[in-house]
Amino acid sequence: MKLAKRFILMARSHWGELIITVIALIGSSALSLVTPEVIRKMTAVLGSPENVTGDGLLKFSLILICAYLLRGVLRFVAMYVSHIAAWNFVGELTLKVYDKYQTLSMRYYQDKQTGQLMSRMVNDTRLLEVLIAHSLPDLLSNILIIIGVTVMIFLINPLLAALTLVPVPFVLMVSSLFSKKVAPLFRINQEVLGDLNGVLQDNLSGMKEIQAFGKEDYEHSKMQDNTKYYSFVNIRANKANAIFHPSVEFLTSLGTVIVVGVGGLLAMKGQILVADIVGFFVYLSLFYQPLAVLARLVEDVQTSLAGAKRVAEVLDSESEIKESPEARELTNIEGNIAFENVSFDYINGEHVLKDISFTAKKGEMVALVGPTGVGKTTIVSLLERFYDPLSGRITIDGNDIKDVTLHSLRSNVSLVLQDIFLFNGTIEENIAYGVEHYTRESIVAAAKTACADEFISKMPKGYDTVVGERGVRLSGGQKQRIAIARAVLRNTPVLILDEATSSVDTETESVIQKAIENLMGDRTIIVIAHRLTTIMRADNIIVLENGRIVESGTHSELLSKNGLYTKMCRI
Repeated sequence: MKLAKRFILMARSHWGELIITVIALIGSSALSLVTPEVIRKMTAVLGSPENVTGDGLLKFSLILICAYLLRGVLRFVAMYVSHIAAWNFVGELTLKVYDKYQTLSMRYYQDKQTGQLMSRMVNDTRLLEVLIAHSLPDLLSNILIIIGVTVMIFLINPLLAALTLVPVPFVLMVSSLFSKKVAPLFRINQEVLGDLNGVLQDNLSGMKEIQAFGKEDYEHSKMQDNTKYYSFVNIRANKANAIFHPSVEFLTSLGTVIVVGVGGLLAMKGQILVADIVGFFVYLSLFYQPLAVLARLVEDVQTSLAGAKRVAEVLDSESEIKESPEARELTNIEGNIAFENVSFDYINGEHVLKDISFTAKKGEMVALVGPTGVGKTTIVSLLERFYDPLSGRITIDGNDIKDVTLHSLRSNVSLVLQDIFLFNGTIEENIAYGVEHYTRESIVAAAKTACADEFISKMPKGYDTVVGERGVRLSGGQKQRIAIARAVLRNTPVLILDEATSSVDTETESVIQKAIENLMGDRTIIVIAHRLTTIMRADNIIVLENGRIVESGTHSELLSKNGLYTKMCRI
């Protein structure tokens, strides 16, 4: 109930639509109680043929037609307006989950599958539509009908009414048992669906690798296992439904048996009119149907709340990276960077970086080198504040990056990663992704600096060429040059190049090196590279091993030391 209450409160902007829904449902429920009474009176009149007149029958018929028509209109209003509220809320909630994802640090994503995250944002949020548009309105209308019918049948015959209510406690008991036993099954269903989405997303993203390594049969078997298990958990939950619903139907049918038996006996003794028994039957059809619906609502609510719980887990997730309430804007930055005794780990107790200290001054190029896995990329991730260090601090122009806003920090740093990500848009849109205002001329200038204009101009649509998902229509070198152009266009005081020339040929690399040299002098450049042509130009080369800085200096200074850097150069 706390979970349901939480999401109902979150939907407060749609309470107006829900109030209209409630009013329409009350009206339709009231009309549902009127029609059996009209039928009962018609039956009583028909029982005395001498009292039957054409006008009387026409009057009853018109009342029934109007009641049924108005009830239909009110049901339409209730269903339509409730769906307006529900789907608008689902859209807002989906966006809320997405916004939450954008605030979470990279550590949150370390052990999460993209498919799982997508399932929570799309599949689980839409389950709340059932709660708002179906379960809650049906719950209200059916409770009103049950209360109204109970009052009406007691007015007709208290003894018979009391007897027909005998099965109700048993129905409630079975419903309660179902709720406790089956609710976990629906939560498992949603978790398994998320796992299935995760595997599917991985396989679709890695389709080239699957085909290249001939793993189609292996992945088929893996997907088959997942789909079979998904089928199994759904069948298991529906097996419980298959037991539950017939049980409720059997218990509710006992009330009809009681009316037939006891009501018939009372009629034989003249203690109840036949018209009253007819009215009883009509009211009971209204009484037990809502009970059966309420039983179904238990299933719907459990399914909705299973999704709601998974959505709530995302919304309640705390980001490791938190902006200080007193955080200030980082303005007029020159780009003087300092790491002071910085240590970091991804897994508790397993240090990736240990007591890292170095400076990178405005106009300098600093290269980070060392074997794979020594923490080079981690250093630049800490500078962008994708993670926070365990100890020590990082400053820009003397400002601790923890004391400034994330937006202003990242607005002053441009990053070109080794694993380039391009969006499914045009080349121009991808180059301009990091800036608010730009012109075609500035796009072309940035592309020329990154040595990308030559191949872009040869494309049929030039800068309006659509690159496809993750830039699938471009080569690795082309994607890398577009990413460099994106960083150039931002024109930030700090530029980070993480293996920015790893996917280009020697000739293109030489041109890009000249472009990088053109950028030097008025900005700080941090380079992660293994190619000597990139490293040799650096003002300071920092050599890392086992998470520590073991050497630093210029290319010639490090060669003279005959240490790890010299060994790497020889290799």
